[in-house]
Amino acid sequence: MSRVTLRVNGTDHELDCDVRTTLLDALREHLDLIGAKKGCDHGQCGACTVLVDGRRINSCLALAIAYQGRDIVTVEGLADGDSLHPVQQAFIDNDAFQCGYCTSGQICSAVAVIEEAKQGWPSAVTEDDHPRLTPDEVRERMSGNLCRCGAYTGIVPAVLEASE
Repeated sequence: MSRVTLRVNGTDHELDCDVRTTLLDALREHLDLIGAKKGCDHGQCGACTVLVDGRRINSCLALAIAYQGRDIVTVEGLADGDSLHPVQQAFIDNDAFQCGYCTSGQICSAVAVIEEAKQGWPSAVTEDDHPRLTPDEVRERMSGNLCRCGAYTGIVPAVLEASE
């Protein structure tokens, strides 16, 4: 067991956990933040996506102890009080979820996708030096997040809407 201090959604949390505890398990089992889901537990589905220092990671592959001192944001930390984050609102407005299991990971990933594009980071389908979010760009950038229900027809427009 080790003492771990995690800064999650703007608040420091001290917890005692095994050094092998994943960030996902620390969030869900120690902090009761259940938005990030354990889908595949192999980093392949994206249901566990959270933001660390503004970048998206698969929290099922990350050891909690390695993220001390980092700014961790979960889907629960995106809203500002009763005001939803623009991506959260766009997912509702565009009916971008069905069962909802992958939605929190999709939303966290979409927040990062929008920021990556704003910062000019290219993707595998970027055609010039100034990436702009098109449906193809969104599909490529969100490809690490799987939806078994097939809500992609709502997810792509939601990301595009939120990026405006």
